[in-house]
Amino acid sequence: AVGLQVIDHARAMLAALEQIQSAADAAKGLSGGSIRLASFPVVLQAVLPPLLRRFRQRHPGIDVVTLEASDEEVEALLAAGTIDVGTVVNPSPQRNASPLGRDPWLAVVPAGHRLARPGRRGVVALAELAAEPFILATGGCEATALGIITGAGLDLADVRARVRDWSSGFALVREGVGVTLVPELTLPVDRRGLQVLRLAEPVHRAFGLVASESGARSRAVQALFDLLQE
Repeated sequence: AVGLQVIDHARAMLAALEQIQSAADAAKGLSGGSIRLASFPVVLQAVLPPLLRRFRQRHPGIDVVTLEASDEEVEALLAAGTIDVGTVVNPSPQRNASPLGRDPWLAVVPAGHRLARPGRRGVVALAELAAEPFILATGGCEATALGIITGAGLDLADVRARVRDWSSGFALVREGVGVTLVPELTLPVDRRGLQVLRLAEPVHRAFGLVASESGARSRAVQALFDLLQE
């Protein structure tokens, strides 16, 4: 009953707050416009939504149009100036990326696999994993398990399958076809039939937002980067 009494006042307060923010944006030249943002799926689904929600609350007059793409496609779109901002994997310091986060690479093996026996405490060496029948999943990303393994001076002894979709890779692991190495954010909610192991020497994947040449001149993009830095 109390809520019913105050709800109209609350709506009026929220409307006034939005008007205040709009006036502040107008003073900064941010009264309207849009940001074209491209990202590979896992970051678009798991990392960006809270950020974009806060950005919309702060700058309701700016529309953010999102596009799902592989990391190679994101790079091509940035180079062509087709988008204002893109998510880049392991960006170099020269690119002035605004960090979004990072996640560790984890081994995934079939439940009951010898590498997952209790005495090993959920840890596996990269060399042990590379020696197993392997499912190479990419998720449409250039930063793959193959790069991690070859970067450590190792070779994949027996690649049983190459798949683009993470879920296909997990399905093959469940069936005992092989093991795989994936970033943590890609792990499925339903892990029945799977065992997740940490690497003995952890390896991480970083990702951040990079502006295109035209995007770097946009006040709206700068406002998004300012929010990230907070």
